[in-house]
Amino acid sequence: MNSMPDLDAIPGVFLHPGEIHFGQAPLLISTLLGSCVAVTLWHPKRKIGGMCHIMLPTRGGWLGKTLDGRYADEAMELLFQSTLLWGARSTEFQAKMFGGGDMFKGLGNSTNSVSHRNVEATRQAILARGYQLMSEHVRGAGHRKLIFDLDRGDVWLRFQKDLPTPMVMAMAS
Repeated sequence: MNSMPDLDAIPGVFLHPGEIHFGQAPLLISTLLGSCVAVTLWHPKRKIGGMCHIMLPTRGGWLGKTLDGRYADEAMELLFQSTLLWGARSTEFQAKMFGGGDMFKGLGNSTNSVSHRNVEATRQAILARGYQLMSEHVRGAGHRKLIFDLDRGDVWLRFQKDLPTPMVMAMAS
């Protein structure tokens, strides 16, 4: 298992809901999730990638409007456009998806919940753009903290249910 990077030695960006960041190693991108969903994209040869923090599945009818990273379909389009600006194809990236936690007891099994719809809309948007979905840590009840290392493609995850849990890692390979 790879060790966690030195958070003080590597430049970092923190994403708030609706934000997207795309860049090049060395860089750490982090965020906190509840019912929101985050997607990481990583190019293993070029060590470039990005993350988005999605709040809602869709607003519908965004064509012709300014894209808004709060929505799954639009956030994935913004990430896709970023890969093109860096001269890369979507098939060269590894995608990982996190979040969609149920924040209110009793609503977790509902296919109508925001968290469930966020996960499904994001998964569809990932696959529609040709990304390889390498791993995911979605649903459940609780919060997640993510740290994405663009140098190694590792995503460090803390999933907090009722009690704190140790950090686990979603491996890039």
